[in-house]
Amino acid sequence: MTTYGIPLLVLTVTGSAALTGLAFALEWLPRIGAFTVAGTLVDRYGTARIFRAACLARALAVLAAAVVLTALDARTPAATVTVMLLAASTGVLTEFSFVAAETAGGEASRMAGDGAHRVQSVLIGIDQTATLAGPAVSGLLLEHGGPAAMLGALAGLSLLAAALGPRTGAAPVGVSDMRGLRAGWATLASLPHLAWLVGGLVVSNTAIALLHAAVPVVIVTELDHSSADAGLIWSAAAVASLLAITASRRAIDRWGLWPVGAVAATLAAAATFAVAHADTYRGYVLLIAVVMAGEGSLTVVLRTLRSRLIPPEVFASTLAVTILLLLLPFPAAGLLVAALPPAQLGHAITIAAAAQALGFAVAFARLRTLPPPPTSPA
Repeated sequence: MTTYGIPLLVLTVTGSAALTGLAFALEWLPRIGAFTVAGTLVDRYGTARIFRAACLARALAVLAAAVVLTALDARTPAATVTVMLLAASTGVLTEFSFVAAETAGGEASRMAGDGAHRVQSVLIGIDQTATLAGPAVSGLLLEHGGPAAMLGALAGLSLLAAALGPRTGAAPVGVSDMRGLRAGWATLASLPHLAWLVGGLVVSNTAIALLHAAVPVVIVTELDHSSADAGLIWSAAAVASLLAITASRRAIDRWGLWPVGAVAATLAAAATFAVAHADTYRGYVLLIAVVMAGEGSLTVVLRTLRSRLIPPEVFASTLAVTILLLLLPFPAAGLLVAALPPAQLGHAITIAAAAQALGFAVAFARLRTLPPPPTSPA
């Protein structure tokens, strides 16, 4: 709901495509800046405590914004400032809970040994199940209940997450954030299989981020559909991704990581290129579903490889570096959507899709020439 609902909220409150793109950037820029801080706090205080604190803080921020927006008229400077601040604050707080969850997931995968890809497919399936409901709920609540209804639901879910979260969680052995980042870069550089895959996914994420930022604008302003329709696109994509994740678990058992990853990359790149030329709502629904199905399979490959290759003693610092790289395209995409007129977004998606295809081709061609990757001890 934060990833897809907040940009829709900005579009509803401000009526501005440029501000919607800027809000998308404001969601992601603080996440990048807060990442090393989040990792340090998780190392120091443990996953459970940081997860609960982040969820509670997000609930308070969202409730405060709901109260303020109820008292303000839409499309006023005060309302604009409120939703922009909300985008920034939820971006930071979501990063803290995300780091805590990823750290716990990495530990679970290491304990599973050769079954790491099965653990990751289950964890990603949980994420995608939430993603299935989140965009649709956000759009429907905005359409029929207004900003207060959507924000109230988001606050309620944050409080529920804090209440249901674990009460205890072992803190991993930590290092200072600067030394941790240096260790992470050094470890990533020493693992060429992981480095090439991350490089290809960074290029791919540029195209995916552009779709996330641009699609609400295109659907609402160019195709004249509602915010609920825009949210439903991502819910349909989550269904496709969830099915692909389930299929990937069995496919990796049979054919291995790299063949499954190569097929998924091909599907994602081809569908992204087709999205740039779609001109109907149905076309967007079907093509984005294919894109996200490919991305779901690639996420299983990445997280499995990450859990297998990264030594446990530097896992958190290397995780920080890989996720930092994968997040960088998102604020850039938001700024691009803010700068471009809506009619030009299709051309931008075409260029991003071409870069995505080239990035995947180079990455997987290079991976074919490397010897089989080693596996770190559990």
